[in-house]
Amino acid sequence: MKPHTLSVLVENKAGVLSRVTGLFSRRGFNIESLAVGPCEEPGMSRITIVVIGDDAQVEQVMKQLNKLIDIIKVSDLTGNERVERELALIKVTAEVGSSRAEIMQIAEIFRAQIVDVSPKSLILQVIGTPQKIDAMEKLLRQYGVKEFVRTGTVGILRGTKNVAGGK
Repeated sequence: MKPHTLSVLVENKAGVLSRVTGLFSRRGFNIESLAVGPCEEPGMSRITIVVIGDDAQVEQVMKQLNKLIDIIKVSDLTGNERVERELALIKVTAEVGSSRAEIMQIAEIFRAQIVDVSPKSLILQVIGTPQKIDAMEKLLRQYGVKEFVRTGTVGILRGTKNVAGGK
């Protein structure tokens, strides 16, 4: 079993996300990551879903998704050259004069930005692959992660191909 990144082009209507996620639940799939937002087509949204399963299971779910009303196109980005990114915000304990400088060095190494400073904490913003975010979060745990939030993965094919089928 491996992670699959699915791109689902849908009509931007109420209830579509609920029907999509309900299908995964009924099939016994846990959604590892979910991101939704408007896309390049007016009146449409793109749902990016990361699930873990074998190729046959994911293919079956894709067939079921294609049967849902308001679904325009379902694509499995897995195995294609693509760019994937996530955003995370990490609030870390960092009292003045203690480990603040070390945390700032870690932020610099990971190309993260410090987006908030208080006397007892820092909030870092990091953008990158899920693996990069996991590595940074793990490293910051030693300083005391107070809060950790992350978006779902978003992905796009490299080159001239796109998931809608055009060029």
